Amino acid sequence: MKQSKAIERIEEILNESKIGVLSTAKDNVPNARYMWFYNDGLTLYAKTNDQSPKYDELGENPQAHVLLGFNDTKNHAFVEISGEVERINDQKTIDWLWEKQDQSFFDSKENPHLKVLKITPKDIKIMNDDEEPVEIKL
Repeated sequence: MKQSKAIERIEEILNESKIGVLSTAKDNVPNARYMWFYNDGLTLYAKTNDQSPKYDELGENPQAHVLLGFNDTKNHAFVEISGEVERINDQKTIDWLWEKQDQSFFDSKENPHLKVLKITPKDIKIMNDDEEPVEIKL
């Protein structure tokens, strides 16, 4: 699969799949949790609380691994994304990502503990698609 076609397929999976697993590590011990993801092209975003363990983990080690897809796609295709995470405190980005259901976690989008994780991919694999696994490096 050509890289341009692979990127197109990855974006299709990202647009279909919003709930996935974010894995981080602290002291070489992995830690995974479900998160709600948003994408702008291949870049992922997730909202978080700056008082959560993952926020501190990513401050110490900004490397993360994300799994998205599988149940949300017809053929159980999913993507594995390895990338670097930037912790963002930008109200414009928070406003863009804010949804009504966020009120169950934060009283408002102006909550001082509401932060955004921006995941910039380095490697992405497409798995379980109609072809052999495809990996692209960015």
